[in-house]
Amino acid sequence: MKKCSITLSFVIALIFSLHAQSEQYILLNDVPYYDSLSTADDYVKERCKLDVYYPANKTNFATLVWFHGGGLNGGEKEIPERLKNNGIAIVAPNYRLSPRVLSPTYIQDAAAAVAWVIKNIKSFGGNPAHVFLSGHSAGAYLDLMLLLDKQWLMQYGVDANIIAGAIPLSGHTITHFTVRKERGLSETKIVVDSMAPIFHIRADAPPILLITGDRNMELLGRYEENAYLMRMMTIVGHKQTHILELQGYDHGMVEPALPLVLREVFRVVEIQK
Repeated sequence: MKKCSITLSFVIALIFSLHAQSEQYILLNDVPYYDSLSTADDYVKERCKLDVYYPANKTNFATLVWFHGGGLNGGEKEIPERLKNNGIAIVAPNYRLSPRVLSPTYIQDAAAAVAWVIKNIKSFGGNPAHVFLSGHSAGAYLDLMLLLDKQWLMQYGVDANIIAGAIPLSGHTITHFTVRKERGLSETKIVVDSMAPIFHIRADAPPILLITGDRNMELLGRYEENAYLMRMMTIVGHKQTHILELQGYDHGMVEPALPLVLREVFRVVEIQK
């Protein structure tokens, strides 16, 4: 019996390996997400681009928009290796950074990138109803601002409720520390205003899975901010906000979180079928 079990496991593993090898992926780099860059300034031309990684021989696939971290004042678009080769598209946008631009420019750029994905992913074979938002730290802040404050995507003719879900990793839910710095405030000056995701709690938002590092190892109360957002979303009647705390990991908890991101994408897609 043990020998049969080992043989069966080997066959299953071989089938999955062959399936993965049969899938082909295409990577497009530096696709502009604003309609026209001909009249744009040099910084828009430099930063307002995205990369698209998608399965070439598949249709109706889900898409994950991955916003890089870096405190809204640094960082570059990237497609994490762990997200590749999973039957979904990954889109990685750049956005303009502080202090060369000020709030809310980076939010507007993020909204333009997501709107581009929703309007164009079908031409690559993807399902525009299965577009998810994720990212780390500053990227997670952008996820939450776009999902909860509907004005940003509405500027590009997109209802935020078309987003299938958000899986932000260790993002601010209060007003971001870079926004506060732009106003001359310290990192420990707590502000909750229209630039804070938690300011925009609403019952009708798409599903949200909040993932943070260990509360005793995270940055500046990051776990507590996310836990408070979850609690307030629940109070207003949102039934699909959940939180996962990765104990033993600090703010740089991206790698262990990525399988959880994929699991949430597949879970939501299955429910929405």
